[in-house]
Amino acid sequence: MYARPVAALAATTLGITALVLPGSATGTELAAARDDAPLVIAHRGASAYAPENTLAAVDLADEMGFAWVENDVQRTKDGELVVMHDDSLARTTDVEQVFPDRAPWKVKDFTAAEIAALDAGSWRGAEWTGARVPTLKQYLNRVDDNNQKLLLEIKKPELYPGIERDTLRVLREEGWLDRSHVRSRLVIQSFGKDSVEAVHQQRPDVTTGFLGTPAIADLPSYAAFTDQINPTHTSLTAEYVAAVHALKGAHGKPLRVSTWTVNDAAAATRVAGFGVDGIITNYPDIVRDAVG
Repeated sequence: MYARPVAALAATTLGITALVLPGSATGTELAAARDDAPLVIAHRGASAYAPENTLAAVDLADEMGFAWVENDVQRTKDGELVVMHDDSLARTTDVEQVFPDRAPWKVKDFTAAEIAALDAGSWRGAEWTGARVPTLKQYLNRVDDNNQKLLLEIKKPELYPGIERDTLRVLREEGWLDRSHVRSRLVIQSFGKDSVEAVHQQRPDVTTGFLGTPAIADLPSYAAFTDQINPTHTSLTAEYVAAVHALKGAHGKPLRVSTWTVNDAAAATRVAGFGVDGIITNYPDIVRDAVG
């Protein structure tokens, strides 16, 4: 079980809500249901309570009742896709101890086997010692085993030419580009506009999202290749959300908004009031309690 922080208890005490609902919304709801409470998406898994982007974080999100998890994908020196947020391995693994002479410890400079040997858990606490950096294949299989859904971020695509094609290939090989996954269990997003466009061009059926806050005047050009505009919550206003919702995206449905990274009840209540469709958070339980 996970240890619930004081902040979560405070949210309930303040009377925001004590109701806990299962995170069982479908992908169709992620794309279309903004009249209901926003979906809560576990950022890098349940990353406030378990090592981010590990299988343990996926499993904990599942245990907590959250259907949607978010992750980050990068590419190793020998072409394997791995789930890692930073382009350096230093913050979340013991790479500096295992390979002290290979600074700055970039993901792209290590083989998949070298990364698989690293401890990606002990930095979060002794109980997580031995957790590993998963490959994208391992991650997809675990999410599938848990019957969860995936908001997949292609991280720093400028470092990895062609990573969009590689990502789609792995998704296809692992069964994630069949009709049921594409229709209700998968969104691919990136900060890279060209990367999102590349995914849309190669697989027009896949739901895509752009991470950022384009100017309102520029939104129609984004709507040609994406289905979601996913800004940081600090840049968000009700007027901006309304402007996004007023446009139809690449699949002919109104553009949607999932905002990040919302980690307290007050911010969650604020963005829910703006009408966002999803909230991406390290603390999915706190956000769920806040928005009901």
